[in-house]
Amino acid sequence: MGDVNLNYLEATHMYLFGGVKFLHFLLLLMALDIITGLFKAWKNGNLWSRKSLFGYARKVLVLVVIVLANVVDQILGLGGAVAYATVLFYIANEGISIIENLADMDVIVPKALAEKLHSIDNSDKSIGKEIKEEFTSKDKE
Repeated sequence: MGDVNLNYLEATHMYLFGGVKFLHFLLLLMALDIITGLFKAWKNGNLWSRKSLFGYARKVLVLVVIVLANVVDQILGLGGAVAYATVLFYIANEGISIIENLADMDVIVPKALAEKLHSIDNSDKSIGKEIKEEFTSKDKE
């Protein structure tokens, strides 16, 4: 009976994620991000905030995006290119988030990296505003 359950699990994994490379690494980074985020929230005294619940929901939605990328790959016969690129994007995103959490907890991070994170954190503009300004400035020219 155990082998049958394992086969269903493997089949489900293959259907949902295909042969997505680095998926386990992404899951590990997600777990580390959650752990460092919890320590950061504990340090800042807002352990049970609404922000952390939205963070957990975003992690689930990342997996949904990866499933969709895998389905696109399978439909278009791209051999995993879209899913692979998607996973790499989220790996980079999780890595940055972990480093931000560590820096916020006063863990020493490389100086150049800390300066980049500080400049990103102090930006007045959201990415949406920057994109809107980029398109509207080109329309004026």
